[in-house]
Amino acid sequence: MANDNKLQNLIGHSKEYGFVFPSSEIYEGLSAVYDYGQYGAELKKNIRDYWWRSMTQMYDNIVGIDASIFMHPTVWKASGHIDNFSDPMIDNKDSHKRYRVDHLIEGFAETLTKENAEIVLATMDKLLAANDFTGLKQLIEEKNITCSVSSTCNWTDVRQFNLMFATEIGSIADEANVIYLRPETAQGIFVNFLNVQKSGRMKIPFGIAQTGKAFRNEIVARGFIFRMREFEQMEMQFFVRPGTQKEWYEFWKEARMKWHLSLGIAASKYRFHDHVKLAHYADAACDIEYDFPMGFKEVEGVHSRTDFDLKSHQEYSGKKLTYFDTDINQHYIPYVIETSIGLDRTVMMVLSEAYEEEDLSTDDKQDSRVVLRFPPMLAPIKLAILPLTKKDGLPEIARFLINQCKPHFKCFYEEKDSIGKRYRRQDALGTPFCITIDHQTKDDQTVTIRYRDSMVQERIALNDVKNLIMNKIQMFP
Repeated sequence: MANDNKLQNLIGHSKEYGFVFPSSEIYEGLSAVYDYGQYGAELKKNIRDYWWRSMTQMYDNIVGIDASIFMHPTVWKASGHIDNFSDPMIDNKDSHKRYRVDHLIEGFAETLTKENAEIVLATMDKLLAANDFTGLKQLIEEKNITCSVSSTCNWTDVRQFNLMFATEIGSIADEANVIYLRPETAQGIFVNFLNVQKSGRMKIPFGIAQTGKAFRNEIVARGFIFRMREFEQMEMQFFVRPGTQKEWYEFWKEARMKWHLSLGIAASKYRFHDHVKLAHYADAACDIEYDFPMGFKEVEGVHSRTDFDLKSHQEYSGKKLTYFDTDINQHYIPYVIETSIGLDRTVMMVLSEAYEEEDLSTDDKQDSRVVLRFPPMLAPIKLAILPLTKKDGLPEIARFLINQCKPHFKCFYEEKDSIGKRYRRQDALGTPFCITIDHQTKDDQTVTIRYRDSMVQERIALNDVKNLIMNKIQMFP
């Protein structure tokens, strides 16, 4: 169940050490919008790069694109978002605060024992699958689920609310057309299916990957960066021959779980959750869930989307979106397997997994540290180089080493405070390796390397530092 104390500590740590800030904080912030600080931006980029390389570099038949955020409004009509991209909402009559029904019930479930929470959530899933809005309101009233503002159970009926942000394009209001900020990145892939297939001479099965911003008008903001109005997705659409989709669906479920485990996270922290209610386009769907501080939540979805998307875009655009399969001498609209992972949720997952408050006390000394145990390949700073003093030529040796290393990986230089305090700061930033330059370095050209996780220190040759770190931070063996 939820660990609110760890979540609050993680939020505080993320702000204090430059990972995540509330957006527009000097103006009291903006609900469900966050900014990445200097180290959060590095962490996010490293995760994005790892995913991108794992898709477009490690598979011969997957390529990447970068489609625009603005798209023709008919794209969203064809995809079903204008008619179907909505969530059941409920308003409290006293506070006038609006809630997504599933978030409201999930929040209540987090206050229950595990057994009772599972019963409530299973009931909710069945009601959502049946679109039983009356039953959902009854469940809320029976469990006396109250508004966090008014503390009352005075609710309106459950209604649908579209989650897309609309805006206008055009310099003159009278000529402006309504367009939408994309709620997902997938449609940019589908409308470019033939462009990529023909220009790249791609043969089915093949995939198209993309990362980018998406926007959803989430009504309830909670869970830190788990659920935001502006977020980033990492999606891959894999086009397959009709009739083979079940096989490829199972393939990508296994492949994506292997990717998650490659982050060094234990298998026990993950689980698959099959969808009770399938989206209108799917014939199979599941979530990969991670055990966040607030319990198991979705971090990635694997969906068998059938041929819905390409067939719908063909119908609305009037352009043929078929593929000619020379192996079977047949034209067809491909089926699609989608893997869709939230980058911000992955950042939160990696932060949650890495964050540890460690008691180092002994019989005669009280000591502790907060450490972020990032996999070295994802750590914002790979190597901190710390001259023991600000004099005697030690800073010059440190700068020489940094100049050797910084073209290859992110380095950090610091000469202020005691070496112990500097080690603790680097632990809190998740830096896996620290190099100390001391007076012995001048005599024998060796340095002390200190390992974040074990805190073990050893002497190595100054000239070996760059290659040692490069070997330990490789994204792929």
